[in-house]
Amino acid sequence: MKIKLFIMGAYQENCYVVFCEKTGKAFIVDPGYFNVQLADYIEENKLDIQFIILTHAHGDHIGGVEEAKQKFDAPVYIHKEEASILRNAEKNASIHIWGRKISIEPDRLLKDGEVIEVGEMNLKIIHTPGHSPGCICIYAGTVLFSGDTLFADSIGRTDFPESSTEAIIKSIKEKIYTLPEDTQVFPGHGPSTTIGYEKKHNYFVRAD
Repeated sequence: MKIKLFIMGAYQENCYVVFCEKTGKAFIVDPGYFNVQLADYIEENKLDIQFIILTHAHGDHIGGVEEAKQKFDAPVYIHKEEASILRNAEKNASIHIWGRKISIEPDRLLKDGEVIEVGEMNLKIIHTPGHSPGCICIYAGTVLFSGDTLFADSIGRTDFPESSTEAIIKSIKEKIYTLPEDTQVFPGHGPSTTIGYEKKHNYFVRAD
Protein backbone atom coordinates (compact mmCIF):
# COMPACT_ATOMS: atom_id res chain seq x y z
CA MET A 1 0.00 0.00 0.00
CA LYS A 2 1.19 3.48 -0.87
CA ILE A 3 -0.38 6.69 0.45
CA LYS A 4 -0.08 10.15 -1.06
CA LEU A 5 -1.29 13.17 0.91
CA PHE A 6 -2.73 16.32 -0.65
CA ILE A 7 -3.62 19.24 1.61
CA MET A 8 -6.64 20.98 0.15
CA GLY A 9 -8.35 24.37 0.37
CA ALA A 10 -8.61 27.08 3.00
CA TYR A 11 -9.48 24.53 5.69
CA GLN A 12 -6.26 22.57 5.03
CA GLU A 13 -8.22 19.35 4.60
CA ASN A 14 -6.26 16.14 4.07
CA CYS A 15 -7.10 14.24 0.90
CA TYR A 16 -5.43 10.87 0.38
CA VAL A 17 -4.78 8.84 -2.73
CA VAL A 18 -4.19 5.24 -1.69
CA PHE A 19 -3.12 2.49 -4.05
CA CYS A 20 -1.96 -1.09 -4.31
CA GLU A 21 1.56 -0.97 -5.77
CA LYS A 22 1.19 -4.39 -7.37
CA THR A 23 -2.10 -3.82 -9.21
CA GLY A 24 -2.35 -0.04 -9.51
CA LYS A 25 -5.90 -0.15 -8.16
CA ALA A 26 -6.57 2.90 -6.04
CA PHE A 27 -9.12 4.99 -4.18
CA ILE A 28 -9.41 8.61 -3.08
CA VAL A 29 -10.30 9.59 0.49
CA ASP A 30 -12.08 12.91 1.01
CA PRO A 31 -11.28 15.05 -2.05
CA GLY A 32 -12.05 18.38 -0.39
CA TYR A 33 -10.85 20.15 -3.51
CA PHE A 34 -9.82 19.12 -7.00
CA ASN A 35 -6.65 20.49 -8.57
CA VAL A 36 -4.13 19.69 -11.26
CA GLN A 37 -1.64 18.23 -8.77
CA LEU A 38 -4.11 15.56 -7.73
CA ALA A 39 -5.07 14.72 -11.31
CA ASP A 40 -1.45 14.67 -12.50
CA TYR A 41 -0.33 12.37 -9.69
CA ILE A 42 -3.03 9.84 -10.53
CA GLU A 43 -2.32 9.97 -14.26
CA GLU A 44 1.48 9.89 -13.93
CA ASN A 45 1.31 6.81 -11.72
CA LYS A 46 -1.27 5.19 -14.04
CA LEU A 47 -3.63 4.56 -11.15
CA ASP A 48 -6.97 2.88 -11.66
CA ILE A 49 -9.36 4.74 -9.33
CA GLN A 50 -11.96 2.29 -8.05
CA PHE A 51 -13.99 4.73 -5.96
CA ILE A 52 -14.07 7.92 -3.93
CA ILE A 53 -14.74 7.26 -0.26
CA LEU A 54 -15.90 9.96 2.15
CA THR A 55 -15.29 9.80 5.88
CA HIS A 56 -18.18 12.25 6.22
CA ALA A 57 -20.04 14.85 4.17
CA HIS A 58 -19.01 18.25 5.53
CA GLY A 59 -18.26 20.83 2.86
CA ASP A 60 -14.50 20.99 3.37
CA HIS A 61 -14.27 17.26 2.57
CA ILE A 62 -16.50 17.16 -0.52
CA GLY A 63 -15.53 20.23 -2.59
CA GLY A 64 -13.70 18.16 -5.21
CA VAL A 65 -15.96 15.12 -5.31
CA GLU A 66 -17.96 16.05 -8.40
CA GLU A 67 -14.88 16.83 -10.49
CA ALA A 68 -13.01 13.74 -9.32
CA LYS A 69 -16.03 11.54 -10.00
CA GLN A 70 -16.30 12.89 -13.54
CA LYS A 71 -12.57 12.85 -14.24
CA PHE A 72 -11.97 9.27 -13.11
CA ASP A 73 -15.47 7.82 -13.66
CA ALA A 74 -15.42 6.76 -10.02
CA PRO A 75 -18.42 5.97 -7.80
CA VAL A 76 -18.88 7.78 -4.49
CA TYR A 77 -19.06 5.76 -1.24
CA ILE A 78 -20.37 7.09 2.07
CA HIS A 79 -21.97 5.66 5.21
CA LYS A 80 -25.72 5.24 4.98
CA GLU A 81 -26.35 7.61 7.92
CA GLU A 82 -24.35 10.38 6.24
CA ALA A 83 -26.07 10.27 2.84
CA SER A 84 -28.73 12.84 3.71
CA ILE A 85 -26.02 15.37 4.59
CA LEU A 86 -24.19 14.74 1.31
CA ARG A 87 -27.42 15.39 -0.58
CA ASN A 88 -28.29 18.57 1.34
CA ALA A 89 -26.26 21.72 0.63
CA GLU A 90 -27.52 23.41 3.80
CA LYS A 91 -26.58 20.50 6.04
CA ASN A 92 -23.14 20.00 4.51
CA ALA A 93 -22.43 23.76 4.68
CA SER A 94 -20.99 23.83 1.16
CA ILE A 95 -22.67 27.14 0.38
CA HIS A 96 -20.82 28.76 3.29
CA ILE A 97 -17.46 27.14 2.54
CA TRP A 98 -17.39 27.31 -1.25
CA GLY A 99 -20.05 29.90 -2.09
CA ARG A 100 -21.92 27.28 -4.09
CA LYS A 101 -24.34 24.50 -3.31
CA ILE A 102 -22.97 20.98 -3.44
CA SER A 103 -25.53 18.21 -3.51
CA ILE A 104 -24.27 14.73 -4.39
CA GLU A 105 -26.11 11.46 -4.74
CA PRO A 106 -23.90 8.64 -3.41
CA ASP A 107 -23.41 5.51 -5.47
CA ARG A 108 -22.92 3.13 -2.57
CA LEU A 109 -24.04 3.29 1.04
CA LEU A 110 -21.64 1.74 3.51
CA LYS A 111 -22.35 -0.01 6.78
CA ASP A 112 -20.30 -0.69 9.88
CA GLY A 113 -17.98 -3.67 9.66
CA GLU A 114 -18.11 -4.28 5.93
CA VAL A 115 -14.87 -5.04 4.11
CA ILE A 116 -13.95 -3.65 0.69
CA GLU A 117 -11.21 -5.19 -1.45
CA VAL A 118 -9.00 -2.94 -3.58
CA GLY A 119 -6.27 -4.84 -5.37
CA GLU A 120 -4.47 -6.67 -2.56
CA MET A 121 -5.76 -4.24 0.08
CA ASN A 122 -8.65 -4.92 2.44
CA LEU A 123 -10.47 -1.95 3.92
CA LYS A 124 -12.70 -2.31 6.95
CA ILE A 125 -15.39 0.31 7.49
CA ILE A 126 -15.70 1.46 11.11
CA HIS A 127 -18.74 3.61 11.89
CA THR A 128 -17.61 6.32 14.35
CA PRO A 129 -20.50 8.75 14.95
CA GLY A 130 -19.92 11.92 16.90
CA HIS A 131 -18.53 14.62 14.62
CA SER A 132 -21.48 13.77 12.39
CA PRO A 133 -23.98 10.89 12.45
CA GLY A 134 -22.41 8.85 9.66
CA CYS A 135 -18.71 9.47 10.21
CA ILE A 136 -16.49 6.53 9.40
CA CYS A 137 -12.88 5.54 9.84
CA ILE A 138 -11.24 3.32 7.24
CA TYR A 139 -8.98 0.61 8.65
CA ALA A 140 -6.46 -0.96 6.30
CA GLY A 141 -4.31 -3.34 8.29
CA THR A 142 -1.62 -1.09 9.72
CA VAL A 143 -3.22 2.28 8.95
CA LEU A 144 -6.42 4.11 9.84
CA PHE A 145 -7.94 7.01 7.93
CA SER A 146 -9.76 8.72 10.77
CA GLY A 147 -11.48 11.64 9.04
CA ASP A 148 -12.58 14.22 11.59
CA THR A 149 -13.06 11.73 14.40
CA LEU A 150 -9.51 11.56 15.78
CA PHE A 151 -6.68 14.03 15.22
CA ALA A 152 -3.14 14.24 16.56
CA ASP A 153 -3.67 15.46 20.15
CA SER A 154 -7.31 16.32 19.46
CA ILE A 155 -10.73 15.14 18.32
CA GLY A 156 -13.35 16.36 15.86
CA ARG A 157 -15.63 19.27 16.64
CA THR A 158 -18.97 18.46 18.22
CA ASP A 159 -20.68 21.85 18.09
CA PHE A 160 -22.62 21.15 14.90
CA PRO A 161 -26.39 20.48 14.97
CA GLU A 162 -26.03 16.72 14.47
CA SER A 163 -22.82 16.26 16.47
CA SER A 164 -22.39 14.62 19.86
CA THR A 165 -19.48 14.84 22.29
CA GLU A 166 -20.67 11.73 24.12
CA ALA A 167 -20.88 9.79 20.85
CA ILE A 168 -17.43 10.77 19.57
CA ILE A 169 -15.77 9.82 22.85
CA LYS A 170 -17.59 6.48 22.81
CA SER A 171 -16.53 5.89 19.19
CA ILE A 172 -12.89 6.61 19.93
CA LYS A 173 -12.69 4.55 23.11
CA GLU A 174 -14.68 1.55 21.91
CA LYS A 175 -13.80 1.37 18.21
CA ILE A 176 -10.50 3.17 17.61
CA TYR A 177 -8.50 2.68 20.79
CA THR A 178 -9.06 -1.07 20.53
CA LEU A 179 -6.87 -1.20 17.40
CA PRO A 180 -3.16 -2.10 17.68
CA GLU A 181 -1.13 0.70 19.25
CA ASP A 182 1.30 0.86 16.33
CA THR A 183 -1.54 1.63 13.89
CA GLN A 184 -0.73 4.79 11.94
CA VAL A 185 -3.54 7.32 11.98
CA PHE A 186 -4.07 9.60 8.99
CA PRO A 187 -6.65 12.24 9.97
CA GLY A 188 -8.80 14.66 8.01
CA HIS A 189 -6.70 17.62 9.14
CA GLY A 190 -3.22 18.00 10.56
CA PRO A 191 -0.31 15.57 10.96
CA SER A 192 -0.44 11.81 11.28
CA THR A 193 -0.13 10.05 14.61
CA THR A 194 -0.49 6.57 16.14
CA ILE A 195 -3.11 4.87 18.26
CA GLY A 196 -0.60 4.29 21.04
CA TYR A 197 0.41 7.94 21.21
CA GLU A 198 -3.17 9.17 21.33
CA LYS A 199 -4.16 6.71 24.05
CA LYS A 200 -1.44 8.13 26.26
CA HIS A 201 -1.39 11.81 25.30
CA ASN A 202 -4.69 12.91 23.77
CA TYR A 203 -6.09 15.47 26.22
CA PHE A 204 -9.68 14.92 25.10
CA VAL A 205 -9.84 11.12 25.11
CA ARG A 206 -7.27 9.09 27.00
CA ALA A 207 -7.47 5.34 27.33
CA ASP A 208 -9.11 4.16 30.55
